Amino acid sequence: MIRLSWLFALALCTACANAQSYPTRPIRLIVPLAPAGGMDTIARVVAQALTESLGQSVVVDNRSGGGGVIGVETVSRSTPDGYTLLMMSATGLIYPLMYKAQYNIERDFVPIVQVTTQPYVIVLNPAVPVKSVAELIAYAKANPGKLNFASSGNGSLIHLMTELFKSMTGTQMTHVPYRGIGAAYPDLLGGQIQLIFSSSISSMQLIHAGRLRALAVTGAKRAKALPDLPTVIEAGVPGFIVNQWYGLLAAAGTPRAIVERINLDSNKALQFPEVIARFTSDGAEAAGGTPQQFATHIKSEREKWAKVIKDAGIRGEQ
Repeated sequence: MIRLSWLFALALCTACANAQSYPTRPIRLIVPLAPAGGMDTIARVVAQALTESLGQSVVVDNRSGGGGVIGVETVSRSTPDGYTLLMMSATGLIYPLMYKAQYNIERDFVPIVQVTTQPYVIVLNPAVPVKSVAELIAYAKANPGKLNFASSGNGSLIHLMTELFKSMTGTQMTHVPYRGIGAAYPDLLGGQIQLIFSSSISSMQLIHAGRLRALAVTGAKRAKALPDLPTVIEAGVPGFIVNQWYGLLAAAGTPRAIVERINLDSNKALQFPEVIARFTSDGAEAAGGTPQQFATHIKSEREKWAKVIKDAGIRGEQ
């Protein structure tokens, strides 16, 4: 028993020493999606800022495939030493709720920090005779099933948030899934689709050009990129808050001191003026906060979307 206690104490001291000297070599930031997308863009901004803040290179490693599963599982199986990190999103959290997965976000990972938060925008084809969320709800109730809404796929965040909107407003609209939301815009502009809960970056130019009509943003507060638009809550749907978000996680078992070090430097990096400016140009805002706050957020998000999936009877595609 004495020898076991001694070995445990030695291991604890070794872990503490490693944490104090961390980082001593480059860090991999796994992005479980292909390059050039929204997550990849955010990850590269964060990697550059953390490289400056931590004093070691943070290298983005795109591990796409399997709907993001390959990259996530790569991190879950990695050595828990803080040298392999994962960029996770709200979308990535939904996948294991829809499909069988080898990983469990809350069991296999330790949250480090929420990096960004980004609201969506309700956008319509201008031919739809509504100019506010209240008018949208009234029109949808008067014309059940007549409005077609697009999503980036069955069970995607855009699909789930629209189902949540339908549930909270007592409306009926018809879901039309696409393979990526970009493919839906020609049909939206052509009138085959009437509305989308869109990211601001993908719809901003069309909104400003008058080719799409924006009604509201889905966040808890107005978006800096679209300050004149009310939130859905302001527009009359209490409690409706949906954001895309990105955050950093590490494999479960990563020493607490290392998690706190990355968290500290991440929060510093998120205050760099160039980081804030880049996020704002993409319609996002820096988040930050403690690992505990991010863990609470993940739990809340998982519970919310699990309920939406169950209540709407949504099933994963086979």
